[in-house]
Amino acid sequence: MKASFKGLALPLAIAALALPALSAQASSHREAPFIAEMPKVDGTDFYMFNSYENNRSGYVTLVANYVPLQDVYGGPNYFMLDPEALYEIHVDNNGDAKEDLTFQFRFNNTLKDTQLEIGGKKVSIPLINSGPIGVGNTAALNIEESYRISLVRGDRRGGKHTAVVNADTGASSFAKPADNIGNKSIPDYAAYAKAHTYNVKIPGCDLPGRVFAGQRKDPFVVNLGETFDLINTNPLGPVNGERDSLEDKNVTSLILEVHSSCLTNGDPVIGAWTTASVRQGRLLRGTPDFNTPALEGGPWVQVSRLGMPLVNEVVIGLPDKNKFNASKPKDDAQFADYVTHPTLPALIEILFPIAKAPTHFPRNDLVTAFLTGVPGLNQPKNVVPSEQLRLNTATPAAAKGAQNNLGVIGGDAAGFPNGRRPGDDIVDVALRVVMGKLCTLNIGCVPADAPVGDAPLTDGALVNDSMFSDAFPYLLDPLPGAPN
Repeated sequence: MKASFKGLALPLAIAALALPALSAQASSHREAPFIAEMPKVDGTDFYMFNSYENNRSGYVTLVANYVPLQDVYGGPNYFMLDPEALYEIHVDNNGDAKEDLTFQFRFNNTLKDTQLEIGGKKVSIPLINSGPIGVGNTAALNIEESYRISLVRGDRRGGKHTAVVNADTGASSFAKPADNIGNKSIPDYAAYAKAHTYNVKIPGCDLPGRVFAGQRKDPFVVNLGETFDLINTNPLGPVNGERDSLEDKNVTSLILEVHSSCLTNGDPVIGAWTTASVRQGRLLRGTPDFNTPALEGGPWVQVSRLGMPLVNEVVIGLPDKNKFNASKPKDDAQFADYVTHPTLPALIEILFPIAKAPTHFPRNDLVTAFLTGVPGLNQPKNVVPSEQLRLNTATPAAAKGAQNNLGVIGGDAAGFPNGRRPGDDIVDVALRVVMGKLCTLNIGCVPADAPVGDAPLTDGALVNDSMFSDAFPYLLDPLPGAPN
């Protein structure tokens, strides 16, 4: 990419900061050719918001979702995470586009090898459970999933690693609940999953946090099929006139709640993103077994990256999608053309001639939204332009029922793009921003640059805070495999 961030004027008035800025359009399910082959390390969504549960003021919740498009009847193996992969949540707390804190998750799957006596012989069963499961009653689980968390300060590979431990027991290993097989296998999944929320002691932090890792109902809402069928819908239709393509899908979530004082460094604004990495080398075994179907080694290679919602899906061009997933924010200048000269608005105009694309270039409004954060709202003091989800931890959280699903452009400073909550309708926000909503506020452009202006563009799939819990882990229990 030849474009440079230098010289991109960003004349922004704080008054107009109550706006959004995004150029992503959806979530990140199967967004790049290579990662589509590796669903266990495919990050689908990333959320970061000031916790709005009662009595949790000052805490920040981070959510990294993986393994897209999980069918509820996905047995017999369901959707365990990869024990040979490294799942990470990175935090930049000084604006330099480099990680300062990294929470690393490593998973382990232990096969108990439950056997039945058949005709005088012990024979292994083909299922992950041999009977009902519940709180304190997991003897029937044939595979036990667990994970460990490390906090790395500084460079993710060269920094100091310290274990995050259970604040109540001191244990460094946490049990992960089995996926929601069905109501006969796990009669009370809500109670079973809740028992897997842990208070955690985070190194260098005086206040305990919380963690949950397990299956959830996919929180992302989008009219996915029609959107990718050349926007085969009415972008000026009702905001609730279309089906949510993911309404019957689950996802696997890594959810961490940390006090803001343990994340910030003199500036209340932080940036964050999630990645997944695998070992460089993989040798398939001639006689694979359950735990080691392949021998893996060499350095970690990043294969998935996600900060702002679906940047890679609808902003980054097809030739560079794999490269973006392998890249770091500090190197984002190589992708500048996709932001300053975006193709999505032009595609929308081709498909819907009445929706005229903005006429100003470079798109400084999208640079603000996408790469620097909005001055006076969520831009770090010494920002280096890069793609991250940014949050001002000093912004008071809006309680459930008081949140506007359009976030900042809807008058709610606690919403997207000042972080991202589950109930923020980022597809509708993104559509409006890429078509010039910020120009109407003289943010990086003027009203005349955006013929569509304030048009209420929508994908027709509605999402708001009523669809989620008002308490940690916020995302709903996964849909059961049966009955369905």
